[in-house]
Amino acid sequence: MHDLRHSHASLLINNGANIKAVSERLGHDDIKTTLNTYGHLYKNQDNALAAMLDKL
Repeated sequence: MHDLRHSHASLLINNGANIKAVSERLGHDDIKTTLNTYGHLYKNQDNALAAMLDKL
């Protein structure tokens, strides 16, 4: 069951869900818990952020 929880959170993050919303959905008291657990999923976001700024 715990693996499904991680899959759920990872799918949300990889599809652009707000980390604060994911944290609340998981019931974490502190967003730091969520970032410490799932922060590695944001490694390759640099190109996406640059592309977003280019569009602006």
